[in-house]
Amino acid sequence: MKLLVVYYSMYGHIHHMAEAMAEGVKEVGGAEVEMRRVPETLSEEILGKMGALEAQKAFSHVPVAQVDELASADAIIFGTPTRFGNMCGQMRQFLDAAGQLWAKGALVGKVGSVFASSATQHGGQESTILSFHITLLHLGLIVVGLPYAFQGQMRIDEITGCSPYGASTIAGGQGERMPSENELAAARFQGKHVATIASKLIG
Repeated sequence: MKLLVVYYSMYGHIHHMAEAMAEGVKEVGGAEVEMRRVPETLSEEILGKMGALEAQKAFSHVPVAQVDELASADAIIFGTPTRFGNMCGQMRQFLDAAGQLWAKGALVGKVGSVFASSATQHGGQESTILSFHITLLHLGLIVVGLPYAFQGQMRIDEITGCSPYGASTIAGGQGERMPSENELAAARFQGKHVATIASKLIG
């Protein structure tokens, strides 16, 4: 059973969540997981002005995703930062190139799941994941979220991301906050949950 974690990360927040997702997947027997970054659409000059180049060096070793790779996976977990309540442009461009997979029905019946980040607590994490689900449904994937069996999303003792739609993290207005242990635990839970469902479907 093969799972892909396909994500875009500018400052590392989504990358850390992606690593936790992969850790969760590995808890399921027979599951293999690979991490992929979607192609960058911004120039190095722009990324430099945004202060992102140094942060991206930390995960530059992760291979760049190819659209055709999606068809080889039994489940795909997508990660994106929030841009005005929706997925980032890099992820949108990557998925917009999946027309041939859609035409062939190559992703029908596979498991799809989403995680996200936003700058603030109410910065669009839920709408980003829910609107992402629309694309997954068009591609024929079976959408899986983060059930309340992960009770960390019920906490009120700290400001934290996560919802039944998927794990998420709050980055802060200047990107100063990395994922909390609760948010990473949610990502691990979701990764394991997705892999468990995928194994049942295959079986």
